Amino acid sequence: MRHIKQLSRLRRRALGAALVATAALVTLPASPTPAAAADTLLSQGRTATASSTENAATPASGAVDGDRGTRWSSAPSDDQWLQVDLGVTASVSRVVLDWESAFGKDYRIQLSQDGGSWTDAGTVQGSDGGVDTVDVTGQARYVRMQGLDRATAWGYSLWEFQVYGTAGTTPPASCGTANSAQGRPASASSTENAGTPASAAFDGDTGTRWSSQASDPQWVQVDLGSVRELCKVDLNWEAAHAKDFRIEASADGRNWTTLTSVTGATGGRTAYEVSGSGRYVRVLGTARATPYGYSLWEVAVHTASGGTGPIEGGGDLGPNVIVVDPSTPNLQQKFDQVFAQQEAAQFGSGRYQFLLKPGTYHGINAQLGFYTSVSGLGLNPDDVQINGDITVDAGWFNGNATQNFWRSAENLALTPANGTNRWAVAQAAPFRRIHVRGGLNLAPNGYGWASGGYIADSKIDGTVGPYSQQQWYTRDSSVGGWTNGVWNMTFTGVQGAPASNFETGPYTTFDTTPISREKPFLHLDGSEYKVFVPAKRTNARGVSWPANTGGTSLPLDRFYVVKPGATAATINAALDQGLNLLFTPGVYHIDRTIEVKRADTVVLGLGLATIVPDGGVDAMHVADVDGVRLAGFLIDAGPQRSDTLLRVGPADASADHSANPTTVQDVFVRIGGAGPGLATDSVVINSDDVIVDHTWIWRADHGEGVGWETNRADYGLRVNGDDVLTTGLFVEHFNKYDVVWSGERGRTIFFQNEKAYDAPNEAAITHDGIVGYAAYKVADSVDEHEAWALGSYCNYTSDDTIVQHHGFQVPVKPGIRMRHLQVISLGGKGQYRHVINDTGAPTSGTDTVPSKVVRFP
Repeated sequence: MRHIKQLSRLRRRALGAALVATAALVTLPASPTPAAAADTLLSQGRTATASSTENAATPASGAVDGDRGTRWSSAPSDDQWLQVDLGVTASVSRVVLDWESAFGKDYRIQLSQDGGSWTDAGTVQGSDGGVDTVDVTGQARYVRMQGLDRATAWGYSLWEFQVYGTAGTTPPASCGTANSAQGRPASASSTENAGTPASAAFDGDTGTRWSSQASDPQWVQVDLGSVRELCKVDLNWEAAHAKDFRIEASADGRNWTTLTSVTGATGGRTAYEVSGSGRYVRVLGTARATPYGYSLWEVAVHTASGGTGPIEGGGDLGPNVIVVDPSTPNLQQKFDQVFAQQEAAQFGSGRYQFLLKPGTYHGINAQLGFYTSVSGLGLNPDDVQINGDITVDAGWFNGNATQNFWRSAENLALTPANGTNRWAVAQAAPFRRIHVRGGLNLAPNGYGWASGGYIADSKIDGTVGPYSQQQWYTRDSSVGGWTNGVWNMTFTGVQGAPASNFETGPYTTFDTTPISREKPFLHLDGSEYKVFVPAKRTNARGVSWPANTGGTSLPLDRFYVVKPGATAATINAALDQGLNLLFTPGVYHIDRTIEVKRADTVVLGLGLATIVPDGGVDAMHVADVDGVRLAGFLIDAGPQRSDTLLRVGPADASADHSANPTTVQDVFVRIGGAGPGLATDSVVINSDDVIVDHTWIWRADHGEGVGWETNRADYGLRVNGDDVLTTGLFVEHFNKYDVVWSGERGRTIFFQNEKAYDAPNEAAITHDGIVGYAAYKVADSVDEHEAWALGSYCNYTSDDTIVQHHGFQVPVKPGIRMRHLQVISLGGKGQYRHVINDTGAPTSGTDTVPSKVVRFP
């Protein structure tokens, strides 16, 4: 492959810099080599995405618009990329990179068919900027510049990124002749005896057979190993054949689609052309032709060849997952390097996940900055032992921990070096499934302000000291003690929790949690990655481990492993094939809504993987189906207004999901802060029985793209479904209502809220003769609702004379039960006239003294 250096039109550089492809070192000519006549510019005007942008004026599209007065530029770090979707698979021959002065010294050109799996087509080392031409050979729909090393302190910046080649079309698929079922794992509803197992119908031997018991219905099925495009099924019946039967396919072995239905069959050898996809194929007999059972010598399954093929599950975990074991050299240095980059990168594009294999680690202090997660890979926390600490402090912010957002620790055991581990976090920083063999300090060094927080399924042998923490929710755990609280400390199902004292103190305590289900997590089974999906618990108390009762492990090949650069089209195609989603750490710009349609789908993020909807699309929709698990990712609103960032269930959802509810856990939503963001609704829950367990839905009060209209979002959470439960609900700063609850029999345990700082004046938030939108409103149509431990704070920095009428607004009915409510003025920046409706004393002064209502009505 050729690598050609052109002189920049803006500047002349010394020639002779080496651009290295594979192992060759090539001297660059001083003038461009013209393209072959057949070469066509394929990239101009196509959809482009990037790992990050410097600001709103340097979007990815600026590098493919044919205008050398516009450009793309990235955040200032080495691991950045720009990619273009050519729209169709093409024969790519060369890539021309027209660098601005902030250029890439070392980088790769990569090709992909699906936007998820990438192949290196050329590696460039020692570029001196200007115009680089890289000759490549390959078939691709997606082409990417993957930065390795910057030449300047700035990010990467390209005036133009041009891909040349010959456009193609996807060849049609043909039906393969090979038997994709032969030798694959098989099972059946029954067998006649040990000599006629299910496997005999898929062994390629016409002298062996499967036969069933003599009853209707009966079935035999095969696991193809991954979702495949199905085109033909051959059946070779023994004399005991089916008169009526169906051939069916499934992505998950539970939900089946009929490929063909046959009645009046006469047995023998038959072939059936089919059209569909599935990982599992079964023959379901509904009526026998003889008094015996069903008996098949052989079943052959043929799959499509050619075309784009199915999206494969499994694979590696991408560039931003750091897997270690106790023998990993320089392990402390790895933690320190990531922390140095992420400590203060509140709105940066870096995303990292540390995964610790089972074993004992000595002398570790893993300090966690923004968008950094650390998790053990055992099935139980005690499988990964750290003699050391996982630390969050607030040195970067002068000892103030109120902005220590977006990080997590999960599924491991700690023996702190000095007996107490420091975890001084704010919102969106879950501490899950941790065994602390000592104490836990939730305040920063120096006991500065702190505004957390959330613990679940954890065991702290020593005492938990919140100290300066304003509020905290702890669920299904055990603690050796709890020292104090500031405003709102809430416990459900926590062994060792302090007794309720809300009338005179900060505590609200329940013996059990009414319904809970722990977050899915990645673990190792031998050398194989799996995702453990915990079962629902009712009236839980204490941790779920090591029993892990009722949970299941899904192999990684049941997941599309989403990596930076993946497109929404590929993600949706994977979902349509029946795959779950595992988002590896990264920022994912999507140009269409991610549609989760299948029951029991798992969508799991690592390292605070972030989804950004472009062009005003919604980020994610979930169908009205059972048992979807959404966990561990961030949705960040784009600059064009989305209607709803996350929607669970369509507007007409009505199915009963009480036996297998959808759960939303550690799913965070942000509007503004990283740049302008707009949405009307942030999260809408239309399905019944949904469990929302720990979310922070935040309209930014600081960062970039922040202003009353700049990052406008009217509503934080809307609940229209019935029997919805929220535990650990954090919603802040929305232009209108933070929470609107219209479904029946809803329940909330723990709610933290701040009203929008930037309300310009009372007139801007006055509605229906009321000053200020309630933080938590229950619709007038609702007859039954219950909520405990709710707090709303005001900090009206734009106009501190605002007096908000109340924090909470509900209809007064026998079925409405509101308990343990408080409102607080933060430093006298605005006040509340009442707590709920027209009840409760006003706040006053600057001393942040809560005004409380213990029960209403």
